[in-house]
Amino acid sequence: MRVLMVFDHPYGIDASENVPHHRSFSAALAAAARRGLEKAGHEVDIIDLHADGFNPVMSAQDLTEWRGKTSTDPQILDYQKRLLAADHLMFVFPVWWELMPASTKGFIDKVIAKGIAYEQSSGGKSFGSKLPNLQGVTLITVMSTPDVIYRAWFGNPLLKAMFRGTFRKIGVRNLRWMNHAGVEGKTPEARAKILARTEARFAAMRTHS
Repeated sequence: MRVLMVFDHPYGIDASENVPHHRSFSAALAAAARRGLEKAGHEVDIIDLHADGFNPVMSAQDLTEWRGKTSTDPQILDYQKRLLAADHLMFVFPVWWELMPASTKGFIDKVIAKGIAYEQSSGGKSFGSKLPNLQGVTLITVMSTPDVIYRAWFGNPLLKAMFRGTFRKIGVRNLRWMNHAGVEGKTPEARAKILARTEARFAAMRTHS
């Protein structure tokens, strides 16, 4: 299975080691997931949005091309080609202000584009996926907000935006969320256990049944 991992953190995906002032638990989770996937024999293609210098802002030209179902941006075209080839899509990022960071939002806006990743009816009421290989989407996130507060008080805004409002809308049904709340207050031993469980979970990933 070909897994496309989209990573979003200013320090980059190489910040997985415990180096003060340049460490990211998101990067450590991405590294653990990659190890597990590769142990299971899957191919992992990584897009590191910050390392790539990805610009999430939709310019006037971007919007004109989006409406025309095309792009002249070589980076967007490359990302779309890799998305079309993926059997499974993963996003790894920290949750800021209860939602995804700007680069992830820009990836959704600019890469998961009409006419490329999905088709929309003339009346705009129905959507259909144009990603023939994509069988599922996984989110791996880190947040400070406690789980119960995020779900009960804030109403799961991330899942509403990315699952209900994006992937489920275009017909992708196998959606999974692995969230890690309050990591900053956990001991190194507790963090190591989370990483070990993450690696084991993806090492056991075989199908989307």
